Amino acid sequence: MLDSRFAKIGIFLAAAVAVERIAVLSGAGYLLTQLTMSAYYTLVALGLSLLMGYAGQISLGHAGFFAIGGYTSAALTTWDLSARHAEPVVAALSRAGVLVARAGAFGGDVLVVHPWPAFLCAVALSAAVAFLVGIPVLKLRGHYLAMATLGVGTILSSIAVGTAALGAADGISGVPPFDLVPGLLRVAGNAPVRIVNYYVAFGLLAAAMLLLSNLVWSRVGRALRAIHGAEDAASAMGVDVARYKLGTFVLSAVLAAVAGSLLTHFNAGIGPSEVSIMKSVRYVAIVAVGGMGSLWGAMAASLSLNFLSLRGYFGSLDDAVFGGILIAVMLFSPGGILSLDVRGAILALLRRVRPPRAPAPEPEDEAAAGDGVGVLGKEAGEEGR
Repeated sequence: MLDSRFAKIGIFLAAAVAVERIAVLSGAGYLLTQLTMSAYYTLVALGLSLLMGYAGQISLGHAGFFAIGGYTSAALTTWDLSARHAEPVVAALSRAGVLVARAGAFGGDVLVVHPWPAFLCAVALSAAVAFLVGIPVLKLRGHYLAMATLGVGTILSSIAVGTAALGAADGISGVPPFDLVPGLLRVAGNAPVRIVNYYVAFGLLAAAMLLLSNLVWSRVGRALRAIHGAEDAASAMGVDVARYKLGTFVLSAVLAAVAGSLLTHFNAGIGPSEVSIMKSVRYVAIVAVGGMGSLWGAMAASLSLNFLSLRGYFGSLDDAVFGGILIAVMLFSPGGILSLDVRGAILALLRRVRPPRAPAPEPEDEAAAGDGVGVLGKEAGEEGR
């Protein structure tokens, strides 16, 4: 089983290499930018797929955790502390390497937090928020849970739009590149490092897929499936339902924060659109299209749909197209796109377009009915005589 999982990851990485080579050799290397962004969005979808498809918990506020990661990294790496360099705390952080000097956007040097500490703070903050929110919220079920997570997403969206320190409606721009390995791996959106960023994003995606695949086939995964199937029965069998649900919720939030932080450095900024309610709904729709319990289906749906959306193929009808695809999948392939039965889908479509007519009565039945009436009439006549 483990060899099979490694084989699938190997095939995925080989396909990623093939796509990169074809794009570069055909002169379409610019497509790697949208593919890189799609990979980061897919990381969010994978975490949500684990939460929904295995733990059975829906979240309509996952864009908020993505935004926590992005906004935290953006704020810390653009907040100029030069005026406070003499303060003891700032001086100590500078000596420890937490603060670094870099060229400012308007000339001169600025003193900001290094991207690595900012990234760790972003992930830790997202995990802390998910933990604090998850304790009361995950006690709810069904549409009550959906509405509660929707409220969390609405609060985070309002904070992003209404806070001047976060750029309000304009967001935060001028976020510096993130040197994962100085001189070797840099997360940035400029053309010279486009290929490197592509492999960083897809390598991270492959690592997350391996982690989640091992998780769902472990003891934890069996506990999550038991919770999804029958929460009360799982609890009666000794499964710590609250702990497993909360841990899955925090893990999915951490994956979203990692994606948000790295994509913010890649795009050199982040705006309120990344924390909107429609963004959260889109993540849920992508997971549903890929299949609630299918990590590979969620990955395939997210990579393809996000790439087409980022390329602008849907235009202003972007959300409408996502909604139409979701309706079609729910009608004809509820298990997701990877479980699509083409013949069954066509038959289901024909049944919905042309419902079957009621069968006409058979002639022998009519004859039998007539004979029955004749016999009754004859008997009634004899009794009268």
